[in-house]
Amino acid sequence: MTRSVYVTGIDRGDGRQVVELGIMELLARQTGRVGVFRPLLHDAPDRLSDLLRARYRLEQDPATAYGMEYHEASALLAEKGTDELVSRLVDRYHRVARDYEVMLVLGTDYADTNLPDELALNARLANEFGAVVVPVVGGTRQTSESVRAEARNAFRAYESLGCQVVAMVVNRVAAKDRDHIAERLAARLPVPCYVLPDDKSLSAPTVSQITHALGGEVLLGDDAGLARDALDFVFGGAHLPNFLNALTPGCLVVTPGDRSDLMVGALAAHASGTPPIAGVLLTLNERPAPHVLTLAAKLAPGTPVVSVAGNSFPTAAELFALQSRLNSGTPRKLETALGLFERHVDTAALRDRLSVARSTRVTPMMFEHELLERARSARRRVVLPEGTEERVLRAADVLLRRGVCDLTLLGDADAIRKKAGDLGLDVSAAQLIDPLTSPLRERFAEYYAKVRAPKGMTVELANDVVTDVNYFGTLMVQEGLADGMVSGSVHSTAATIRPAFEIIKTNPDAAIVSSVFFMCLADRVLVYGDCAVNPDPDAEQLADIAVQSAATAAAFGVEPRIAMLSYSTGTSGSGADVDKVRKATELVRERRPDLRIEGPIQYDAAVEPSVAATKLPDSDVAGRATVLIFPDLNTGNNTYKAVQRSAGAVAVGPVLQGLRKPVNDLSRGALVQDIVTTVAITAIQAQGGGTPTGAVPAAPTATA
Repeated sequence: MTRSVYVTGIDRGDGRQVVELGIMELLARQTGRVGVFRPLLHDAPDRLSDLLRARYRLEQDPATAYGMEYHEASALLAEKGTDELVSRLVDRYHRVARDYEVMLVLGTDYADTNLPDELALNARLANEFGAVVVPVVGGTRQTSESVRAEARNAFRAYESLGCQVVAMVVNRVAAKDRDHIAERLAARLPVPCYVLPDDKSLSAPTVSQITHALGGEVLLGDDAGLARDALDFVFGGAHLPNFLNALTPGCLVVTPGDRSDLMVGALAAHASGTPPIAGVLLTLNERPAPHVLTLAAKLAPGTPVVSVAGNSFPTAAELFALQSRLNSGTPRKLETALGLFERHVDTAALRDRLSVARSTRVTPMMFEHELLERARSARRRVVLPEGTEERVLRAADVLLRRGVCDLTLLGDADAIRKKAGDLGLDVSAAQLIDPLTSPLRERFAEYYAKVRAPKGMTVELANDVVTDVNYFGTLMVQEGLADGMVSGSVHSTAATIRPAFEIIKTNPDAAIVSSVFFMCLADRVLVYGDCAVNPDPDAEQLADIAVQSAATAAAFGVEPRIAMLSYSTGTSGSGADVDKVRKATELVRERRPDLRIEGPIQYDAAVEPSVAATKLPDSDVAGRATVLIFPDLNTGNNTYKAVQRSAGAVAVGPVLQGLRKPVNDLSRGALVQDIVTTVAITAIQAQGGGTPTGAVPAAPTATA
């Protein structure tokens, strides 16, 4: 039977989207077959359902994501009564639910619905759907006592109507009251109650949303600038010195269009980073002269300047009424929302209470979520040498918002802050270090000179070498100032890993440094090695790669079944290339008889059961291989790229193995999500859960 989770409320304005998104994240980690259903909505298509389908790659038809629109429900209620309305919604729900392992149901929103006793309707629907219930109570502008009373009343109301309430969430409370409210409710409610503080950035509209709502015209600015949150509004009318003192980080400056001095002053303040602003909104339909706009564009490239027709007073009234809503166009807010949920909710306990059995399939989304959760469980510090690169900054923003790990960004601190401000990103929680001016430079130069003295290195030469961001970052890892390093978005593989070879060096249990890719297919995760480091390993090296790759696979939740790939299967072929693979297979069996391994074997016999049944019917690896070892770099690199492009697989890596401490390389074409995932893997390796030596740890219960 399909499991169902019903998220509902008691009134409007509870910020329930954060909870719905957070629970969807939990469900998607457990199963690849999650459906979404909103019984009633105002206008199709449903914005949040569309967001969930897009973010979690759900293949659900949008037309099945809701029951009916409110106007239809009101008419049906008036004509035929509640029983008929509920009957039709239940029928539509079950037609959708039969295709999924678990359903997330989004309760009614209490906003202009004209439905009598909406809470009772949600309770009845939850019962008819067979759903467990998570009620959400909003705490905006309420005292801590009134919030606690409302939460207790909400629990009693749903419980008295027969609902199985598994947890409560109190959302948007004042940060100063959060701990006190949580403590008191824990003693008063028989189910867990999670209390989330209000986060101003979640309700803050973006400059783009403001422009659209006010019918404004964009005079200057790019997409990144328009995506900035307007965290505050500063209305300009004073003389420039007093006006500058009023600016706050992330504020939107609102000023008459004929006050070019205030516009230019605000943009100059942004350019200097004191403080970074969201943009400038010019009222009265007045526009600065062209030469002033040219100056403004040069002062703060990308920062939006928008013109609106109204005067400042009605514009202010509209601005204060605006609130942002989560959608696919606000990815930064989504990460903020998930970070808030994961910081204040015991996700492991809630997952258990939702009682969603983990699927035996491992989808790419499930694999990625598992990485973030494991990295977050024991936070480590990862250094990112390419601190001024846009993709790295965007990834850093995501990692910090989600609380995945601590970060150090290398580069000129002012340049990093300015670039982040221009992009509307928040990396204030990251440590910023400039290798050129850091007091660590001298210490690192002395250490590097000592290590490389046999190669003729001197302190004077080392003083220049260690200013290279990859060398500096590697030395931070070696000296224990960071737990791992990720680089390569704008550097070559050689530039990224050469310092690691020189400074960190190989693990005593590893003959060589090698790499794997996690290939996330639609229904499983495979491990490919080595596709990035060793051009033509001999039999001894190939055996070492196989053992390391098996350890990496097990450490990341993939049960290792090793296929040593060749153009021949079993004893059907001969030649130097096949003999190398055969010898490597024998070496692994001698050294590690506990590992399941088959080789030489062709790719199709390794992964396709029907082919394996013909070629190697008695093998416990053939047709079920999860770790595929390629005979050389040419074969491995081309195969992983072919599978990535033709099968639409997500390729995570390369993940380096065999180093004493974790350093990982990025493709120069890496996307932001690739960087996020690689940093999470590096953090897990630094925990000791993913840095393989020779021993394969016991595989987790979830296997590919």
